[in-house]
Amino acid sequence: MRLDHATLRTRHLDAHRRFFEEVFDLRDGFRPAFGFPGHWLYSGTEPVVYLIPARPGSTVPSHSGEGIDHVAFLRDDDAAFRARLDRRGIPYDRMELPEIGERRVFLHAPGGALIEVAFRERVPTAQAQEVHP
Repeated sequence: MRLDHATLRTRHLDAHRRFFEEVFDLRDGFRPAFGFPGHWLYSGTEPVVYLIPARPGSTVPSHSGEGIDHVAFLRDDDAAFRARLDRRGIPYDRMELPEIGERRVFLHAPGGALIEVAFRERVPTAQAQEVHP
């Protein structure tokens, strides 16, 4: 199993599109003619982030008032990614998880959605067996 895509409802379609293009190197690409506005943002040949408008009059961009806590992406360029955020003045928090060989960065998209970016290092086999018996 793998994450196919994340769909975000937002009142700020263009701001979110620019954010994902600039911060994550995604590109706006083909999207079927659904009859409502939106963007499919691609990584390589795969659309991974779908942006659709919030429902009119909604204060919470979701169907039921409940929402996804956050969306997580896996990358392999921790220092370069943080430098990109720093250059753009985008605030973020870091989490170090050395016991599983992982670093995480948390930031917010323009409409407030929480985005996690994980960076994994190879964990030695003995340590991995201790963590995941």
